[in-house]
Amino acid sequence: MGKESANTNLPAESYPMVGGDGDHSYAKNSSYQKAVSDVAKEMITEAIADKLDLKSLGFDTSNTNTFQLADLGCSVGPNTFIVVKNIIEAVELKFHENPSALEFQVFFNDHIDNDFNTLFHTLPTTRKYFASGVPGSFHGRLFPKSTLHFVHSSYAVHWLSKIPKDIVDNKSAAWNKDSIQCTGFVKEVAEAYSAQFKNDMESFLNARAQELVPGGLLAIVLCGLPNGIRMSETAEGGFYDFLGSCLTEMAKKGFLNEDKVNSFYLPIYFPTSKELEAIIERNGCFTIEKMDMLWDPLQNMKFSPQSVVGRLRSVFEGVFKEHFGSEFVDHIFSYFATKLAGILFSFKETKQHSKVNFFVLLKRKIN
Repeated sequence: MGKESANTNLPAESYPMVGGDGDHSYAKNSSYQKAVSDVAKEMITEAIADKLDLKSLGFDTSNTNTFQLADLGCSVGPNTFIVVKNIIEAVELKFHENPSALEFQVFFNDHIDNDFNTLFHTLPTTRKYFASGVPGSFHGRLFPKSTLHFVHSSYAVHWLSKIPKDIVDNKSAAWNKDSIQCTGFVKEVAEAYSAQFKNDMESFLNARAQELVPGGLLAIVLCGLPNGIRMSETAEGGFYDFLGSCLTEMAKKGFLNEDKVNSFYLPIYFPTSKELEAIIERNGCFTIEKMDMLWDPLQNMKFSPQSVVGRLRSVFEGVFKEHFGSEFVDHIFSYFATKLAGILFSFKETKQHSKVNFFVLLKRKIN
């Protein structure tokens, strides 16, 4: 069983998405993430209809009830608002005898450096809920015990709380000297990344197990890999490899410090379904109600160098600023865009595999 002892919010590296509403902002470069959430909408609606037992949670149609839900890793919007609206509509439909007896409290969570000003400035004026911001890492506790009925997290838990220490140790067999990501081709590197992801997911699940009421639901959408496919064999991994090669070129040309380039890594890990299932079962606090792959919106989306760079920059700009300094960010992504323009279409034809998106629905066990 997972540990349920008191757990304060754990320290974690903080790399929020690009805030505001400018050209590089997450708000203007997250159409892919929105498309994934749109695909997951039906699964969330079905989950609430089939798996959420409001009566066992103490909801009574004759009295006013407060339904509390949280979106972890909410960023700045607008995607989080769409997801919250969908969840609330599904709960109201479930409580059809007297939906007016329901009130909703929504907690928007992200790292302390997240642009909460933009988030709250753009809150829908017609919302049916009371909104609160909860800053902090979801790898630790964020809420009091047994206070949440539904927790949602999309495109967040594949971020690691930190880079595995062996990855940056040039004396370790897991020193990842030739890539900025977990390519999957070096056993020791893959094991180091996988171990860090397991530790982070264990912390995540233990915290949620304490915060959710027994019978409450946890819905997670995250990036993953098909079983047997390595990261660098996917289009997404190929883009990261190409970005890494651009950094190496810039170092050779004297644009970037070579030591800085050699010590730069993306703090993400894409697990397989087998890894996920093993972690959840070992934790023991949840039943797996559903685990499925989502249809990939990339199949219908048009690519351009600008759209690829825009999406990556809106997500990873904070990582680059922290490591290289803000004065180098524009040059790095400009160089990447120029190089990418020359190989994008031929590159797409050489990558036969796609990363996948997992939808995972967990129910807090009733002990």
